[in-house]
Amino acid sequence: MPFTMEDAKKAASFWDVPGCKAGVVTGEVAWGLLQHAKAHGYAIPAFNCTSTSTINSVLEAGKALNRPIMIQFSEGGSAFMAGKSLPNEKGVLQASILGAVAGAQFVRTVAPAYGIPVFVHSDHCAKKLLPWFDGMLEADEGYFKVHGEPLFSSHMLDLSEEVDEENIAICQKYLKRMAPMKCILEMEIGITGGVEDGVDNTGASKDKLYSTPEDVFKVYEGLNPISPMFTIAAAFGNVHGVYKAGNVVLRPELLGEFQAYAEKQTGVSKPLFFVFHGGSGSEKHHITTALNNGAARQHLVGAKEMG
Repeated sequence: MPFTMEDAKKAASFWDVPGCKAGVVTGEVAWGLLQHAKAHGYAIPAFNCTSTSTINSVLEAGKALNRPIMIQFSEGGSAFMAGKSLPNEKGVLQASILGAVAGAQFVRTVAPAYGIPVFVHSDHCAKKLLPWFDGMLEADEGYFKVHGEPLFSSHMLDLSEEVDEENIAICQKYLKRMAPMKCILEMEIGITGGVEDGVDNTGASKDKLYSTPEDVFKVYEGLNPISPMFTIAAAFGNVHGVYKAGNVVLRPELLGEFQAYAEKQTGVSKPLFFVFHGGSGSEKHHITTALNNGAARQHLVGAKEMG
């Protein structure tokens, strides 16, 4: 199992993070919780939700373990949340925007009652899905004008199918828009194998399944001058979907190499924040290695990836 009572005990001091509260957290508080997770060797689990029932089940589990959790919406899951009968035209994705916004608003309404801090996140957004991303950011900006914080805690851009230069350039563009709201950006460099939300990387070449220190540091160089509030889903052989332990050659020690390279360039100890995508079937020692090397968030795709 990726998450144990021992893990929950490690996270128990999260209430020490300044401003930490029950309910949705954003900005400095959300970033402080990621920093706390990184410093204390645990990960904040993220679950894809497609309905109020799945949202409630994740909140209930977080309450039972007394730990921060992350509720996230994929583009397809967002459309399902709004209702599959609604139009969701290519290049517009109005149902996906509506569903993600409605899901975020639902979480904001009920999360305080569960007594734990909650991140609201949007999952993999490929280049073809950028209208969905734009719509969510418009909702963030509207909410920010009224409440002084974005509707969502964070968003993910997955442009790993594009060349690295374009990937980073688009991430820079959006982070400049997100930074004034202190909204956290997650980006992906390299490819996570397997299948998720209609993105099939099962045939990806093996070299793309492993990022390099130079590739990862280019992300830091491109984004850190804009805002420090970003995380990196680097590739180290991780795969989405359920698989038996040993079927995939996970190399979480690569995260340590990425940190060492970045530390040499910056003089800052472990400057990178990583996300561990696709944890199903992972052996505990692999998870521990990833956590020790700065993975502050573990990405799970609904109940099927709970281990």
